[in-house]
Amino acid sequence: MARRQRNATDYFLGARDLPAWAILLSIVATETSAVTVISLPGVGARGDLTFLQLSFGYLLGRIGVAVWLLPGYFRGDQETAYARLESRFGVGTRRLTSTVFLVTRFLGDAVRVFASAIPLALVTGWSIPVSIAAMGIVTMVYTLFGGFKAVVWTDVLQLSVYLAGGIAALFIAWHLAGGAHVALAAAAAVGKLRVLDPTVSFTRTYTLLGGVVGGALLSAASHGTDHLIVQRLLATRSLRDARIALVGSGVMVILQFTLFLLVGSAIWAAGLAPVTTPGDHLFPLFVVDHLPPGLGGLVVAGILAAAMGTHSSAINSLASSATHDLYAGYTGRTDPRHLLRVGRWFSAVWALALIGGALMFFALSTGADTPVVVVALSIASVTYGALLGTYLLAGRWARARGRDVIVAVCFSMAVMLLVVFAARLSTLSGLHGLAPLGRLAWPWYVPIGTALTILAGVLMSFIPHDAARGRTQ
Repeated sequence: MARRQRNATDYFLGARDLPAWAILLSIVATETSAVTVISLPGVGARGDLTFLQLSFGYLLGRIGVAVWLLPGYFRGDQETAYARLESRFGVGTRRLTSTVFLVTRFLGDAVRVFASAIPLALVTGWSIPVSIAAMGIVTMVYTLFGGFKAVVWTDVLQLSVYLAGGIAALFIAWHLAGGAHVALAAAAAVGKLRVLDPTVSFTRTYTLLGGVVGGALLSAASHGTDHLIVQRLLATRSLRDARIALVGSGVMVILQFTLFLLVGSAIWAAGLAPVTTPGDHLFPLFVVDHLPPGLGGLVVAGILAAAMGTHSSAINSLASSATHDLYAGYTGRTDPRHLLRVGRWFSAVWALALIGGALMFFALSTGADTPVVVVALSIASVTYGALLGTYLLAGRWARARGRDVIVAVCFSMAVMLLVVFAARLSTLSGLHGLAPLGRLAWPWYVPIGTALTILAGVLMSFIPHDAARGRTQ
């Protein structure tokens, strides 16, 4: 792949000639990958199948993006998800949203790299820090030289490997439980096969209303404004191909979530989910201890491949946004060959930064049995509402200006950070009035953040520009 790269478009967008089916599989591999493989079986073993309600919302959100947001990305020759905001609100808004993406993506994927090192450490006997460094360096090498096409085609292979491993693990777990019918009957008897929870609650994590509304807006934000996914859609040959890849990935995610949740319920039915073992360790330990030689190696290879797929995608998208949205904007250097060299340097920097971030999360981990998939999605949800609200203001509120959007984004993120840390603040500072905010379930973060951004943007748009500037002075 490296031999075919002539400019930054080849390096970051694969020359815009990748087939829809490859992009579809790459999207699925990138957005779920190792976090799904490691964490969802733990969710299924500890609880039920109500996590699937989020995936129903994910599909609705993708359909909305395909209808309303995608056409805008195929007008002109856009290199990143945030280039379109510059023509509507100015360069300041583009830089702000790009920075928000960089920070959010860095934190979220640092958590994923940390989680992905767990099976490697269990298999090799290495420490988790050594596993993080080893996997991070290997991924950095092929991403640095191969660019986006190398990322996509390895995603396709990696997805095939870990799905095959997941299916094999499901049948082995069913066998250990006495057969599929025995495992499913035991799970059904204690409510572990429940999919829908119609309870109307803002504090329960997985409910039908929260899953559909929260999942739809989270998916709309991640697949309509997050450059990690938009980069893939921009690399397709046409708007039609991008829509096929996007909506098709939503269907496949539902099937994939179902697979790994059922793996967890089967591990539970086989009596291999002791309460003393953290949920994120259940599947890796099952693979190491109960799968036969060869098959166990295939599943471990699949987990590691999935981890590297997400890691490589993050490196490439972070480097792409930093190169086009920040470096090119500040320096005025837009020569494609020069940006290719700069992009490779940024790839190396972000690869090393993600290794450092994963080590940071390892150092800060307390041993709590919170699924890592929830941690990663919670981090992303803090800023996704602000990003989605920005795009909705751009398309639906003609009065909005760059100043209005910048204030709205900052306001929304400040409030959402308060919400996320409300429980801790109420305990440490004695501000018990914040306690109810701390009980808010994370699927509602994006809907609230989106609403706050839109409300603040609309209100700011009615303040005359001269009056606001006079108060600032």
